[in-house]
Amino acid sequence: MLNTEQDAELQATNEVAEQSVPFMQALKFWFKLGFISFGGPAGQISVMHQELVERRHWLSENRFLHALNYCMLLPGPEAQQLATYTGWLFHGIKGGIIAGTLFVLPSFFILTSLAWVYLFYGDVPMVQAILYGIKPAVTAIVLFSAYRIGSRTLKTNLHWVIAVAAFLAIAVFKVPFPYIVIIAGVVGLLSGYWRPGLFNDGVQHGSIAPATGGKFIIDDNSPPPQHARFNWKRILLILLIGIGIWLGGMASLAYYYGFESTLTQMGLFFSKAAMVTIGGAYAVLPYVYQGGVETYGWVTPTQMIDGLALGETTPGPLIMVVTFVGFVGGWTKQVFGPDALVMAGFAAAAITTLYTFLPSFLFILVGAPLVEATRDNLKFTAPLSGITAAVVGVILNLAMFFAYHVLWPDGFDHPFEWASLVIGILAFIGLIRLKIGIIQIIGLSALAGLGIQLLV
Repeated sequence: MLNTEQDAELQATNEVAEQSVPFMQALKFWFKLGFISFGGPAGQISVMHQELVERRHWLSENRFLHALNYCMLLPGPEAQQLATYTGWLFHGIKGGIIAGTLFVLPSFFILTSLAWVYLFYGDVPMVQAILYGIKPAVTAIVLFSAYRIGSRTLKTNLHWVIAVAAFLAIAVFKVPFPYIVIIAGVVGLLSGYWRPGLFNDGVQHGSIAPATGGKFIIDDNSPPPQHARFNWKRILLILLIGIGIWLGGMASLAYYYGFESTLTQMGLFFSKAAMVTIGGAYAVLPYVYQGGVETYGWVTPTQMIDGLALGETTPGPLIMVVTFVGFVGGWTKQVFGPDALVMAGFAAAAITTLYTFLPSFLFILVGAPLVEATRDNLKFTAPLSGITAAVVGVILNLAMFFAYHVLWPDGFDHPFEWASLVIGILAFIGLIRLKIGIIQIIGLSALAGLGIQLLV
């Protein structure tokens, strides 16, 4: 009997190996994703879902959502972590590092280039006109993503209760997002132990294809690939390498530039920032503002706001605003002297980006094998399911936050932006009814904003 079960497992593993995602196709996709990942985490997750689940059928719906649930629980940018997770699931550590790196690399070069233009040339009216059109489109993308994720995750009454409670908690009572995550996780955990039926959404776990038809390369019943199985030695090795990179980098900065230098302090500060980003970039922006503006003076308040606007309208995670802060800080503090401002900005941007994202790679490469091993256990998945339901409510609140600042940029006492409302409504209709891609929506909205500003 035992041999029969082992043979069946080996056969299933071999079938997965034979049907594995081609590495070069995955590499091309991750490279492309880095350039089209607009719309913040909600929009980026939506793009990955459309490509990985609906279009390419590389990953089943439930496997995708299970990975997403785990990434929502972690500190750091959940969309980048989801890319790292799926890249790791497809091709191991190599695949995870490539997917996670390519997700942020285009944004790094784009933001450092824009920061250079920003500091060297000053204000550019054309850029402001383009931003005017993109902002309502980003609002529509966030609202659309809340709808998409909610339609797939709010399967029971308890899910709906958690989502509504999370929305009220953050919108009305201003409860910090980490507390919402913890409470939702506890509710899910207790329900999974005492009343598992509350999270029984009736989804059949099998090779059931979505409405678009076809089978998945990794479906609900596919066993984890060999590289995705939990192994203590591998986990400890990854931890040692990750910690070694952090310590080696910090020791080098302190040795060559001094512990109190700008570059060393940036490494320390953004390492701490990476550990408190539960809830995404908007949860940590006040902390980055306090440190970057008030404590260290790397950027001015106006520069911080401009950096956030650039981060919202360029591909990659919104937390990439730290790259802008690092570039401007290195330039402003002249860390390599007055004759090497560009080099100083680039070096500081690289340091802030490295120390912001290094923990995210460790969280995935260390924790993902355990998550894969427990994906069929409701007692483990129920807390993650509860967290995802809460995130739907939080994303809806984020959409309302965007809408307010887009439609009343100067407050309720100032004129209403009717043009922005029209752009936002058309963008939402284009997404939900006409099935226009996110990158096309961004482009069309940018052109609309440019046209409006040129006419008035």
